[in-house]
Amino acid sequence: MAWSITEVARMAGVTSRTLRHYDAIGLLAPAYVGINGYRYYEQPQLLRLQQVLLLRELGLSLETIAEVLTGQRDRVDALRGHQEWLRAEQQRLARLAATVARTIEHLQEGTVMTASEMFDGFSRRRAETEEALAARYGDGVREHFAAAGERTKGWTRQDYLDAQKEGERLDARVLQLLRCGVAPETPEALDVIADHHRAVARHWSPDKVSYAGLGQLYLDDPQYRARYDAQDPALARYYRDAITAYAEQRLN
Repeated sequence: MAWSITEVARMAGVTSRTLRHYDAIGLLAPAYVGINGYRYYEQPQLLRLQQVLLLRELGLSLETIAEVLTGQRDRVDALRGHQEWLRAEQQRLARLAATVARTIEHLQEGTVMTASEMFDGFSRRRAETEEALAARYGDGVREHFAAAGERTKGWTRQDYLDAQKEGERLDARVLQLLRCGVAPETPEALDVIADHHRAVARHWSPDKVSYAGLGQLYLDDPQYRARYDAQDPALARYYRDAITAYAEQRLN
């Protein structure tokens, strides 16, 4: 028995676009493609999709899932690595929760929070990005982040919220490029990435190497991947490719 891509998408609670993406990256090919061009899936493909969705539910990236399913990576090792990330994320969320609790306390008592208290947790994400890039590209990256600390030390809560909203607008623009089939290395895409580079430069000073590294981090880091995969499973890779192209073509 075979099921069409529409039927499988409905049964599995995913989109047909997601299934086509899984096929494109070699994660889940259909059993066959009909003369009408439709993809059809049989029992073995449904079982593989079940495994994919289970591992996605556990938070593993598509690349890691592919390695697990092909036997290139042990499932326990993959989950152990993800467990470490979850523990770090748990600690970060606990810090954010404590920041919110202190904010409520200060508001109720009519007292003023210090700047360090107000933004504890928000600034840590930048610190985590710094550590990841420094581990990959060396301690020279830290100079950029030191400059960022000086650049943003006077920021208010509204400044951080504005930066967050700008990031969301940029994500929407990049997602639109992806869905319209615009190649990531084209001038149209690079013009959008130029705005992304300017936004990043308000926080730290990315050069050709570190900016390309940030793009790779979008693809590799579980937190970034979760953010982008929620919008489109191809978005993180598109972002990486566009940022890499921008670094190569427009940065010295």
